[in-house]
Amino acid sequence: MPANPKYLTPAFWPRFLKITAAILGGYFVSITFHLALAAWFNRAAVLMTMAFTGFILWTALMVVAFLAKSGWKIWGIYILLSLLFCLFIYLGQTYNQTAH
Repeated sequence: MPANPKYLTPAFWPRFLKITAAILGGYFVSITFHLALAAWFNRAAVLMTMAFTGFILWTALMVVAFLAKSGWKIWGIYILLSLLFCLFIYLGQTYNQTAH
């Protein structure tokens, strides 16, 4: 039984944006989130748990990307989140010099 055509995205670019946002954008958000945690907390412990929680977060962000209405909007959200986490990484490395 074929899929109902009204649920399929006919254009190439919206589908491409959602796929790339799911794979690349979700990965960037997941990695920057864990690196931001590592900049503020015990680096070794956070990086060890990142092997498991990073994959779980990445798959959850992939699902969110495919549920979004617009590929551009989800890319914008993922880029903003990655930049915010990069700011937390910078601040954590600046203010926690003695911890590392």
